[in-house]
Amino acid sequence: MSIRWLFIVVLPVVSCFSCAQTGNMIVLLPDTDGKTGRIVVSNKGGSQSLGEPGQATSLQSFESAPSAPFHLTEEQVRGIFSESLDALPLPPIHFTLYFIQGSTTLTPESRKLFDEILPAAVARNSSDVSVVGHTDSVGSREANFALALDRAGTVRDLLVSSGIAPGSLELASHGEDNPLVRTPDETPEPRNRRVEVIVR
Repeated sequence: MSIRWLFIVVLPVVSCFSCAQTGNMIVLLPDTDGKTGRIVVSNKGGSQSLGEPGQATSLQSFESAPSAPFHLTEEQVRGIFSESLDALPLPPIHFTLYFIQGSTTLTPESRKLFDEILPAAVARNSSDVSVVGHTDSVGSREANFALALDRAGTVRDLLVSSGIAPGSLELASHGEDNPLVRTPDETPEPRNRRVEVIVR
């Protein structure tokens, strides 16, 4: 699980909440799907655990223990850390394209979804796009690795023909490994016949 946090020197004293003092502050933020992990902030003086969105602790020095955890509202986080938040990279956008069984042909629904990828890449001026092919468990592992790579290649070619620079694309095949839906061997599963496109 990814964990986002901010570590920043806060100067001068922040008046929007009583716990803030001149020093360092660590704030735990949820990831893009709203989940929050857990971090432990520790130094020579002691440690504190943060595990809720907006939970924070402040540090006055390396020798003094982190403060008791306190909460910041979204408005307070934005007010204090606006420059740091604005400097964070945009979260990746994920597209999942599905294929007709045993082929490199996109399903009609996925062909429509494909048209959303280029605008997303252009909007963030992306130079980092991952294209990862997958299959279901029908067929041999070797054949499925090759088929998944062919599917990724098909999507890559479509992206290049749409205007995405070839040098910004990274291709990979997982074959029948890492299925979206776990199945017994030799089980046709449409949701596993896919290419994942990740625009960063």
